[in-house]
Amino acid sequence: MSASVLAVLSLLPILAVALFLVILRWPAKRAMPISYIVAAALALFAWQVPPSQVGAASIKGLIIACELLFIIFGAILLLNTLEESGALATIRRSFSDITEDRRVQVIIIAWLFGSFIEGAAGFGTPAAVAVPLLVGLGFPAMAAVTAGMIIQSTPVSFGAAGTPIRVGVNTGLSGNEAVEVVARNMDFVSAAGDLQWDAFIAMIGWKVAMLHAVAGTLVPLFVLGMMTRFFGKNRSFREGLEVWPFALFAAFSMTIPYLAAAYFLGPEFPSLLGGLTGLAIVVVAAKKSFLMPPADRPWDFDIPENWDTEWKGILQFKKDEECPREISMGQAWLPYILVAVLLVVTRLKSLPLSGWLNEAAIPIHGIFGTGINHDVKPLYLPGSVFVVVSLVTFLMHRMSPASYVHALKRSGKTIVAASVALIFTVPMVQVFINSGGGAAGYVEMPVALAAGVERLAGGAWPIFSPFIGGIGAAVAGSNTVSNMMFSLFQFNVGQRIGVDPTWIVALQAVGGAAGNMICVHNVVAASAVVGLLGREGTVIRKTLIPFTYYALLPGSIGYSIVWWNQSGPLNVGTIVAFLIAATAVYTIATNRRKLAAETGVSETGSSG
Repeated sequence: MSASVLAVLSLLPILAVALFLVILRWPAKRAMPISYIVAAALALFAWQVPPSQVGAASIKGLIIACELLFIIFGAILLLNTLEESGALATIRRSFSDITEDRRVQVIIIAWLFGSFIEGAAGFGTPAAVAVPLLVGLGFPAMAAVTAGMIIQSTPVSFGAAGTPIRVGVNTGLSGNEAVEVVARNMDFVSAAGDLQWDAFIAMIGWKVAMLHAVAGTLVPLFVLGMMTRFFGKNRSFREGLEVWPFALFAAFSMTIPYLAAAYFLGPEFPSLLGGLTGLAIVVVAAKKSFLMPPADRPWDFDIPENWDTEWKGILQFKKDEECPREISMGQAWLPYILVAVLLVVTRLKSLPLSGWLNEAAIPIHGIFGTGINHDVKPLYLPGSVFVVVSLVTFLMHRMSPASYVHALKRSGKTIVAASVALIFTVPMVQVFINSGGGAAGYVEMPVALAAGVERLAGGAWPIFSPFIGGIGAAVAGSNTVSNMMFSLFQFNVGQRIGVDPTWIVALQAVGGAAGNMICVHNVVAASAVVGLLGREGTVIRKTLIPFTYYALLPGSIGYSIVWWNQSGPLNVGTIVAFLIAATAVYTIATNRRKLAAETGVSETGSSG
């Protein structure tokens, strides 16, 4: 079978998701079983994978789905505990003290706090923390999920203390002779002549950080524009762009320390320190009204009664006056501080706790006699952190047992609906990526798809490279897995077209991070946290816009860099990158003038 036909066949499970979930707007619990059937049928009959291997991949997928459900349960339990104790009402008031403007709130919680949590834990944890917090503050559930998915881009390549680079790229490239030759030629050798592999991987991480820092500059603006355009009372993109100075300030407050950490400390710390530093800078600046929108005109959503039905989740929160007791500001925020601290100390390899929790694993190896394995690490999962902090909150806030039992029951009911979608979504992913080694002799479906794109792209491959990484992450649900699958493939393509292959690998990692925005099981998980199920396709249709931007801009910059010596500065990549930047500047400037004109008309009273 030709490479082109294999590529088309490999695309079918993804097309099934696009058709039923995104275009026809079926709920994930109906669309994902069809996608699973398509992937399994291709594996069995086209790739001729043994039924035992398809079954083993499906079982591994079910196990991972249960892990995701545990994370979702823990996140909901913590939120419901805070609501029952009255802490959530205090948190709402704390943001009102800073600003009542929802645009500023979403930047602080989703972009900055979410980036910090991504750096600490990865694994979709920012959505489990930031998304329900936004809903608790009064955001429509779909607006919160959309914002939570968009920010899962810039920080993702360095999430979980650098796992996508240190594990994903490292595993994908290590042991390959061609890669080691390039590393030696780039002078990554010690005085004794030994290959400095860690330094080589850190250099790739630095390139990834540079590309992310450029693309990430506009992420807060995307979040704001999407929020005001799709969920605002006036459905106005301009209302989001009105606070562009504050949005850019928040972007640089995160990306500059992010870049510094990548250069001086390596791949483990950019998102962790970038998010934390940015959070400290921006919160202080907001309190001092630096670059803030006018305090007398805070932007807010329409009243909930006027929201579209599909925006609303099933989570319901008490009004502030209904809260049982007053919780101090410090006590209210302490559970989230504990979450952040515990996620950091359990993820850093330099601390012994990480090793102890990883060792407390339940090995499930050789499923159905195949080479498919999985280690369940219940104590290492973020869900365990959420549950522990929830119990601490119960004691610390002196809640009644009846209140905590109520929080438990509500949390359990919420995850039941999510389970149906996830038990088909994750097994489909595992069948898709474990489809190699069949009697037909074909490579696994993701690699076959990438090879088909390469044949079409030729020298333009750098522009397509992030999209391949993105598709890999969108299907696998992990930047780390995408990097493991495609890093060596991308490196080899770079060598074949005659450019620096390390830049192509960096583009892969950036695209893999962007793919989290449109990852089906990430969207399902984030939606489940706030009880917004059945509308996953609507969320993905919205996040496709920032995903396209986030893959295209780094791809264009990468093309410009790798072909600069041969094509000069005015190559296709430079032109495309310039057009994207010019469009952003023009849009901000134009909408600023229009908004100023509208505000002026309104203030003179000549318009109703």
